[in-house]
Amino acid sequence: MKLLRYGPKGQEKPGLLDGAGRIRDLSGVVADIGPELLAPAALDRLRRTDPGSLPLVPGNPRLGPCLARIPKLVCVGLNYTDHAKETGAQIPKEPILFMKATSAINGPNDDVMLPKSSQKGDWEVELGVVIGAETRYVAVHDALKHVAGYCIVNDVSEREFQIERGGQWTKGKSCDTFCPIGPWLVTADEVPDPQKLELLCEVNGKAMQKGTTANMIFGVAHLVSYISHFMTLLPGDVIPTGTPAGVGLGMKPPTFLKPGDTMRLAITGLGEQRQKVVAFAE
Repeated sequence: MKLLRYGPKGQEKPGLLDGAGRIRDLSGVVADIGPELLAPAALDRLRRTDPGSLPLVPGNPRLGPCLARIPKLVCVGLNYTDHAKETGAQIPKEPILFMKATSAINGPNDDVMLPKSSQKGDWEVELGVVIGAETRYVAVHDALKHVAGYCIVNDVSEREFQIERGGQWTKGKSCDTFCPIGPWLVTADEVPDPQKLELLCEVNGKAMQKGTTANMIFGVAHLVSYISHFMTLLPGDVIPTGTPAGVGLGMKPPTFLKPGDTMRLAITGLGEQRQKVVAFAE
């Protein structure tokens, strides 16, 4: 299933993408696409719903973040060899983890707003892993059983805040609008192998990132298991799993986002995002 949320910001309704690519209204079946819907039994009940029986949603409504009330965003840094090399970093021996504030969550096609005094905004297309069940100390061979689905995440970053202002990475990752999520939450049964997905990010129509999840240093199962040894993962938690080479920081010379730029992100089977970059507004 491809689950989504549509409508004005803060007033999103639950929806489902049918086989013809049309949005169907799920609000008569579930209240929202939230953590309580991600348990295997709840998803199985939803699968028994005939999409043809659901009302069609007319027009092209705004899409909101594909999941409501995300408890936390646990991000993975430098998880592609080519990206680590382009930034001059050593290949990590264990996954590098950092947190991204949930206040950064944004719709997949909403504007990305550069913060005050931003000079080094950057793009990062990432596979987002959505947790479906409470997870702690899970073994690698059981880890994917705890995954409800997948989505696209743009881990937008402000590199000066991240690298030059001291401390950890969180403040360069958590600005408002810096976490577009969606357009859909694609359930795990439709992604038989999360290590065989192509990733793309275009800026102003030019392909900047073209990669594959096959090149992750630490695969999805390893990451879910590893993180669960340091914290309990909750239904609705999202793990952005790192980005391939091609970010602005790694270019020669480095190239960063400016108001008026556009981004398009896509991952095999997970749809695409489109964002316009705008200046800070009170």
